[in-house]
Amino acid sequence: MKQKDLFMAFFRVGMLGYGGGPSSIPLVQKEVVGRYKWMDGDEFGDVLALANALPGPIATKLAGYIGYRVAGLPGMINAVMATILPTIFLMILLLTGLNAFKDQPWVSGAASAVVPVVAVMLLTMTWEFVKKSTSSKLGKTWTIILVVASFVLLEALGVHPAIIIFTLLLGALLMKDKKKEGKA
Repeated sequence: MKQKDLFMAFFRVGMLGYGGGPSSIPLVQKEVVGRYKWMDGDEFGDVLALANALPGPIATKLAGYIGYRVAGLPGMINAVMATILPTIFLMILLLTGLNAFKDQPWVSGAASAVVPVVAVMLLTMTWEFVKKSTSSKLGKTWTIILVVASFVLLEALGVHPAIIIFTLLLGALLMKDKKKEGKA
């Protein structure tokens, strides 16, 4: 049953994740956290942060890890295949069809209409993460500081997201070790 659930969850993500990896993240979250409850929102946030720091497509990294966590190596293969197969088939079908109608205004209009929808999906997920951060040990002040600092580093200074995530993880590990030393 887990294999079937894994396949269906990531097949839906593969079929509906129009716009690339970032647009599929809220879909993965909905399936993994909301529908199947294979992990909670905080765990998903941690997995997402680490997956963003690693090279490669985010959807397949999430599928691989979550599939492995839920059902071992067969689950990993199942989830990754369920994620990539729809994309492969849809790319062949859609690009063949769209290429025949590429000069039609409705084709460019349809492609343009998807962008704001994906933006809203990502914004909704971001807002959920911000709300969780403000109610966690981090608190409202540090959440705001980190959101603003991350935005400035990413947008104004062009720092790669992996560097920011790695620095924050390293800082968290060092703070944890300092707290342990203080207790000892």
